[in-house]
Amino acid sequence: MGNKTGEEQWAIFLAAICGQTYSQFSNSDGSFVVPLNYVVCDTIQAKSINNVWESFGFILESPQEIIIAFRGTSSTPNWISNLIASQKRFKYIKEDCLTHRGFTDIYSSARSEIISALSKLSPSKTLYITGHSLGGALATLCAIDIAANTHYTSPNLFTYGSPRVGDPAFAKVFSKYVPNSYRIANPFDIVTHAPPSIYKLPNRDKKYYYSHVQTLSSLSFQNGSVSGNHIISSYFKELAKLQPRFTELLCATNPGFCPLVDSKSQE
Repeated sequence: MGNKTGEEQWAIFLAAICGQTYSQFSNSDGSFVVPLNYVVCDTIQAKSINNVWESFGFILESPQEIIIAFRGTSSTPNWISNLIASQKRFKYIKEDCLTHRGFTDIYSSARSEIISALSKLSPSKTLYITGHSLGGALATLCAIDIAANTHYTSPNLFTYGSPRVGDPAFAKVFSKYVPNSYRIANPFDIVTHAPPSIYKLPNRDKKYYYSHVQTLSSLSFQNGSVSGNHIISSYFKELAKLQPRFTELLCATNPGFCPLVDSKSQE
């Protein structure tokens, strides 16, 4: 992408998109606000941690771009401890590396639908993949898979408050497949520090090693609570300060699209 203004505007726009993945999940009819010039191509269904099929995001298309957006969880960040943080081989690339078992299982359940939906769209369009929290982990797995296995060899990845996704070998090979990656993380957001770099299952000797993917864009803010430092509306509010006029126009042009800054519903 290359230019800083453009990067910041995409970061703001895609944070609002991530906010809509929660609306899609919480609205009984699955509705959400689609920004101007975009249409919905597909909704993403995946098997959640509890083995239940749920909406986990959507694919949007405009005349120039395609966006794949993944939802996080709508509960507070204690979901991290509920997810199996052991690792398994990531089978969608030829290189030998390990990824988080819980995240990988959720992504794998949605994979064929996503790849199939993409195959019907124009390969000449620019692809953006995004997600917040657990959705950031799913977006990371999706980005490397798509770069390796589809026409879209150079996707742009934007994640917000994402946990670590795989081992050091995964982080290293990820940079090769997905050079256009922006991991926006608040250092005061506990989710961005999980799983720990060395993770040991209780009462077991085996250790698992975790590394973050590049490239980190640090976004520092403190909102006085675990949830306040993590929710997508907090990230959006902080990013908005970088481009206030752009944000104002974006929100005015798309009523209901921007996350409510005092919202406590998006975790």
